[in-house]
Amino acid sequence: MAPGEIYATLLDEGQYLCSERTMYRILESEGEVKERRSQARHPEYAKPELLAEAPNQVWSWDITKLKGSVKGTYFYLYVILDLFSRYVPGWMVAPRESAALAQELIEQTCKRQDVAPGTLLLHADRGSPMIAKSTAQLLVRLGVSDSHSRPHVSNDNPYSESQFKTLKYRPDFPKRFGSLQDAVEFCREFFEWYNYHHRHSGIAMMTPASVHYGFSDMVLENRKEVLMAAFEAHPERFVKGRPQPQKVPSAVWINSPEKSKTKEQELQ
Repeated sequence: MAPGEIYATLLDEGQYLCSERTMYRILESEGEVKERRSQARHPEYAKPELLAEAPNQVWSWDITKLKGSVKGTYFYLYVILDLFSRYVPGWMVAPRESAALAQELIEQTCKRQDVAPGTLLLHADRGSPMIAKSTAQLLVRLGVSDSHSRPHVSNDNPYSESQFKTLKYRPDFPKRFGSLQDAVEFCREFFEWYNYHHRHSGIAMMTPASVHYGFSDMVLENRKEVLMAAFEAHPERFVKGRPQPQKVPSAVWINSPEKSKTKEQELQ
């Protein structure tokens, strides 16, 4: 019985031992004040801390909806993104969200990129195709490690989310697609532009393809020569001395431990 019930029952029986508040104080001193009802206990999910120092070490993937011609109808865009280079090695537009379709895309992309077993980690959120048992079995067969975001934490898969934003904020992105084929054609043109022509701010304004396939050093050297020629012609325009082109980051993190530690220290 709860202390309130005990207090009232004793009064009805003609007894007064102490106040209800005193009962709680005594129970608390003995460590007996707690929730008596059965409570749902959610598992604690570890924060994913993923590091990529070269292409094809960490991929993230996700699925987004594309509006169809009729309200309430959608097509589903599956995208695999390389964390280090921001290159999209695989994508697909389908009429439904399906673990089987996702697995087909993953397997084909691994083959196309010649991914050796034990060298790749695939990160995703916790959508049903991502956590399906059959998807996990496929990754084991391919020798690919898996990682998942924490529930309801979009920041655990930031690069895929950012890539979808780049897609949907394009000036020519339509409000609706007339058919599945329309969506496929649009995405084919978009990913051609994104991989080979888009200069990405996160990789020193290189194209994802140049970083993914190892041409970034050549591009960097060319930029350096152009800057040196400009400096020699007009040194007065460079108040900080010889200019240097921005370098591609040597490492890319999802949830860097150092940044997490800094945030914790700031909160303290």
